Amino acid sequence: MQIMEAKLDKIKQVPQLDDQLCFALYSTSLAMTKLYRKLLRKLGLTYSQYLVMMVLWQQDGITVTDIGARLYLDSATLTPLLKRMEALELITRERAKSDERQVIITLAKAGNALRKQAAELPKSVLCAIECTPAEAIGMKEQLAVVRSALMKNV
Repeated sequence: MQIMEAKLDKIKQVPQLDDQLCFALYSTSLAMTKLYRKLLRKLGLTYSQYLVMMVLWQQDGITVTDIGARLYLDSATLTPLLKRMEALELITRERAKSDERQVIITLAKAGNALRKQAAELPKSVLCAIECTPAEAIGMKEQLAVVRSALMKNV
């Protein structure tokens, strides 16, 4: 009987997948990305491209480094993505005159035109996650706190 109880205690000590915050965040991120993939098909954008576009719609004409800092991506990840976006004529890439090591990213006409269509996406997402705007804002703020704490430790 004691052996059985010891085994049960050991099982209880093993971390359970569904009890882990990391898995809740990971699986939620996957679900959100799948939702955006579906919504973004209409715009002809991938989720990563959409994130870049959002940065540029907020502040056009910025460096690859600035975009990477905003999206938590390094230039080795971002550069191929930006090259594909340039080939799609969504953006332009140009070396900075003051420092040729820096590349300035600017919205092209087609990229700027997508802004209006993309304005409807947040409403669709809010409907899909079935919560109020206030609840969504609260979740976003909590996640920002978690991200900030994690960034101090990586």
